[in-house]
Amino acid sequence: VGSEMCIRDSTQDGKRLSWFRAGVEEAAIGVQVDLVDGAALGMVTIVCLMIFVYSLGYMHGDPKTSRFFAYISLFAGAMLGALVVDNLLAFFIFWEIMGTCSYLLIGFWWERESAYKAALKAFLVTKIGDAFMLLGLVLLYSQVGTLSYAGLFDQATVSKLAQTPFIGGVSVATMAALLLFGGTIGKSAQLPLHVWLPDAMEGPTPVSALIHAATMVSAGVYLMIRAYPLLEASQAMPVLAVVGTVTAVYAAVVALAQRDIKRVLAFSTISQLGYMVAALGIGAYAASVFHLITHAFFKALLFMAAGSVIHGMEHGHHQLHGHAVPQGEADFDPNDMALMGGLAFRMPVTAITFLIG
Repeated sequence: VGSEMCIRDSTQDGKRLSWFRAGVEEAAIGVQVDLVDGAALGMVTIVCLMIFVYSLGYMHGDPKTSRFFAYISLFAGAMLGALVVDNLLAFFIFWEIMGTCSYLLIGFWWERESAYKAALKAFLVTKIGDAFMLLGLVLLYSQVGTLSYAGLFDQATVSKLAQTPFIGGVSVATMAALLLFGGTIGKSAQLPLHVWLPDAMEGPTPVSALIHAATMVSAGVYLMIRAYPLLEASQAMPVLAVVGTVTAVYAAVVALAQRDIKRVLAFSTISQLGYMVAALGIGAYAASVFHLITHAFFKALLFMAAGSVIHGMEHGHHQLHGHAVPQGEADFDPNDMALMGGLAFRMPVTAITFLIG
């Protein structure tokens, strides 16, 4: 079922445009929307709308609000573009635009040293994965001569790649799948390139909800879903199963020891992405797609509820002490769960939404 859903081609020659030429080579670009894309497009647009509305209140009074909305609008456009294009080259360009927006949004409050360092860390760590992905694209193009989904993932091409030796006993299909998975490890924060995601919480909370829960980190899993016919024909699936399982367990255990409310959710995100990757690794294609869609909604909701809790903590602190911070409380952290308690009675709406999430 997975292979059939992935390779169903909705692009005809009449719907593809000449993009650019390089010598005798010509790259075309078109639109392809299948069942998985349709579900993902619904998820991205609905979640983005909710987060944009939430951001109006969250960013109220911030002098850089217009810059913030420019960044997240570009990000949303890049995610939607990545879902509807019909070839891996265009997908890679939108993938990089998402990475750039992530860098800009994590370091949005660059006056804080921790914010710009977190942004730089996220950019550099994800670029390691991007380098592997780019090598995968080069390998596929050198073998097949096209990067369109229809040309790469049809049954004849996939079978040929699975039977073509590359290095030793490793086939071209296996090597290409592993290189593309390198991109997923970076973007979807799998071990060992998971280190950027917890620090990414330095950005505004709507950024955490949009990029690091709902959409950007899901792009890595979406890449593996899109390349599933190639993955299925390769010997790389056990690698996905092991990496995903170890990531899921490790991140869940680490989350138990966190005191920052957003870092708990960040490690939870890493763990949930591990489930999606592990599901693909054992062939549970439909389960991975299902969890990809549902996770976007509940994790975005959890992050927005956490943002409400953080605002409530700051507001309560200011009411108690005024804007002048008392002696010994200069290190007050509104994210610290050790300082919270009894908030459900003071913030019932937030408590209900958090519970639903």
